Amino acid sequence: MLSILKIQNIALIDELSLEFSDGLNLLTGETGSGKSIIVDSLSALTGERISSDLIKEGETSARIEGLFSLRANADLHEIFYESGIELDDSENIDLIVRRELSSVGKNRIFVNNQLVTQAFLRKIGAFIVDIHGQGEQAMLFNSSTHLEMLDEYAGLGNLREKAAEKYKKLSSVRREIENLREDEAQKLQLLDILQFQVDEIGKANLQDGEDATLEEEKRRLNNVEKLSALSEESYLLLYENEEATLTMLEKVARRIKDLSEFESLFADYTEGLTTAQAVLEDLAFALRDFRGTLEFSPERLAEIENRLAEISRLKRKYGGTIETVLAHFAESSERLKNIETADLREAELRKELESARENYLKTARDLHDKREKSARKFEKELEVNLKAVSLEKARFEIRITADEADDKSFSAKGLDKIEFYFSANPGESVRPIAKVASGGELSRLMLILNTTTKLAEKSKTMVFDEIDTGIGGRVAEAVGLKLKELANTQQVLCVTHQPQVAALANHHFVVEKDSQKNRTFIKVRELAKAEKVEEIARMLTGAQITETARQHAKEMLGAKN
Repeated sequence: MLSILKIQNIALIDELSLEFSDGLNLLTGETGSGKSIIVDSLSALTGERISSDLIKEGETSARIEGLFSLRANADLHEIFYESGIELDDSENIDLIVRRELSSVGKNRIFVNNQLVTQAFLRKIGAFIVDIHGQGEQAMLFNSSTHLEMLDEYAGLGNLREKAAEKYKKLSSVRREIENLREDEAQKLQLLDILQFQVDEIGKANLQDGEDATLEEEKRRLNNVEKLSALSEESYLLLYENEEATLTMLEKVARRIKDLSEFESLFADYTEGLTTAQAVLEDLAFALRDFRGTLEFSPERLAEIENRLAEISRLKRKYGGTIETVLAHFAESSERLKNIETADLREAELRKELESARENYLKTARDLHDKREKSARKFEKELEVNLKAVSLEKARFEIRITADEADDKSFSAKGLDKIEFYFSANPGESVRPIAKVASGGELSRLMLILNTTTKLAEKSKTMVFDEIDTGIGGRVAEAVGLKLKELANTQQVLCVTHQPQVAALANHHFVVEKDSQKNRTFIKVRELAKAEKVEEIARMLTGAQITETARQHAKEMLGAKN
């Protein structure tokens, strides 16, 4: 249930705070007074898009906020849990939904003061408010809407998900078979290309890091003379010369040892000097051995250069590094294997396809049977409810067709094609809704369809935005009585121009435009009993309210309350 709605700086609204209650809440007012702004603002709290262009002129930000009281719902809790957002475990849940709009920055959405996404708000919006407008009548012309309404009435959500999963599996196997059925010439051409690439890379026998190792060896061969001179000179300085570093270091070590016998301060250095001698001696022998290995080989240099050229060619061709070349080799080898075994794989996929098709059909048949059973119940219930809106002779029929033999008719929603047929008058056969219903009949049918399919959602607020357009008199009264009946079990918010509907309101709000200091703004107020008389009289006669209209309004209110 919607308890409080606050709107700030939206269109012509400065600041507005409305408190709604149980039962039938009515919004009335002259055309263009701003009723649609209120409904659009409420729609924004269910996750619908809202533009920053709606920010009141001269302002840089706007806010819409609503307090909703809901009954605990396992699906709602699951949505919050999956999103990592806390929600009370109590039987009754209070949700504060707030949308903040900015003309200079990003718009933001909060639920119970926690920042959320529009996608999240759209998910939970389905649990808090259902908004139905006169524009929805066009939806009845689309047969896909008929399937959704029947499934919602029958509560087939879980079975629909199961069918969608099995259809996804079936489609996946079909696509794989289609990919295998390439043109034979194309397959052979691809086979030749892959075989050439696999042979070319395989023959090269590349090794990870091989190019870096060869580059180092190449640098060494190109600098043998320099390396020989450097290693020879270093070895002599360290070990061979009369004043070699190791000779001088050994002399220093003996003297420090002698010194430490008289002064303990130097005893700590003896171990370090011994270590230094060992390190330098090891380095000297390494230089000697390295010098002995140095030998210029033109043959080896040419071999290295040829190998590096081959590696460079393969890297340019297959990805820039040895790693990418080897990865391409592995991928091409796998693709080659798949092509070579395509016939065997297709036979396996054929078996998978047969199994996936049968699994899908099993669920689709179950879905079809439940739809058939629910459709008959839905037809009877709807015809009874149509009588309540002065369509006593109306007939309603749901036609379901399914063709298991035609795989093209398979979908994630099952096999069924569903269409609603309707006749408002006796003696006329039922025909598709788009061909037989007038505007007023569509309004009433839409109301009954919505209330019949969603009657079980007691804690959700139902909003009807001028769905009684195109009707009047006794029919308008019948629609009002149906709304009143619905309001006995759940909160209803209705925008109407019909005095017969307004007279039934538990809470009547009037939307008005006012101008002050060259500024226009919208205000909304709940009407007291005497004010209701004036508003209904206005709805009956227009701007010039007569005593006859007032008397009629009093009679309408007296009869309904």
